[in-house]
Amino acid sequence: MSKIPVGISTCLLGKNVRHDGGHKHSRFCTGVLARYFDYRPLCPELEAGLGVPRPAIQLRQDGDAVRLIESKGTEDHTDAMQDWIGSALPGLDDLRGYILMAKSPSCGMERIKVHNDKGRTIHRDGRGLFAQALMDAYPLLPVEEEGRLHDSHLRENFIERVFAYDDWKRMEFEGFTRAGLVAFHTRHKFQLMAHCEPSYRELGRLIANQKQEPVDVVAGRYIELFMSTMKKHISRGAHANVMQHMMGFLRDTLSASDRAEISEQINAYQRSEVPLIVPMSLLRMAHRRQPGEYLDRQEYMAPYPEELGLRNTI
Repeated sequence: MSKIPVGISTCLLGKNVRHDGGHKHSRFCTGVLARYFDYRPLCPELEAGLGVPRPAIQLRQDGDAVRLIESKGTEDHTDAMQDWIGSALPGLDDLRGYILMAKSPSCGMERIKVHNDKGRTIHRDGRGLFAQALMDAYPLLPVEEEGRLHDSHLRENFIERVFAYDDWKRMEFEGFTRAGLVAFHTRHKFQLMAHCEPSYRELGRLIANQKQEPVDVVAGRYIELFMSTMKKHISRGAHANVMQHMMGFLRDTLSASDRAEISEQINAYQRSEVPLIVPMSLLRMAHRRQPGEYLDRQEYMAPYPEELGLRNTI
């Protein structure tokens, strides 16, 4: 499998590009995700010409605007940053995800300090200038901060979205067809059911009625709702519901004792006694004994490489 193109803040790769000449090396990004992601590293401050080392910068409120000012001075780097952002964004349209450096006035995704003209913090709900522009330009793109990837649920959700979005972009590259949209929806049905059943049903109706609109229009409406649905947290009850649904497709394969054992482990998962990998492994073993075409096509069975071990911790 070819690696998936993913953007990343350069400092997370261990490169000495931060304002103090240091880095913020993420061993998870370089040691685990790099097996599957083809990184596109960018350091907005360096690319905008601020140099290394450089004075620390901060976000400052200026009327309705937010500007990028040196923390211990008045030098304004906003225009240089915006000029670089404008030239860089069009070249990122092939990315399937982006991992940003937290707390950065250029790359921070959320909770960035914004200061007044005296340098005092006035609120903490800002967003880095590059991060804001990236998310505005590519609202469907899975974006996450490296620090939040330490949370097992946020990590699993981000990586699941990257692989699903890669699947979509590959189909887009080949050209949208009505049959292609049906096939995409079919293989992601159980994932959508787990994330949000009402959205799953709405997307199903959109696909069922797609001949009423041009295929590109349907595709645009579909992927917008699909990606927003995939961002929603999956509860243990929702996972359990999908696994029970899967058991229905395996009833001719399962003995009474098999059904009892799998049901017991699904219930144990709902009680937070075992991770998701336990009942899922039993279901996958049962499916291997007698493969079925419908389950074979379901991305929920393996939404990302098993070696990542993501379902061991949720």
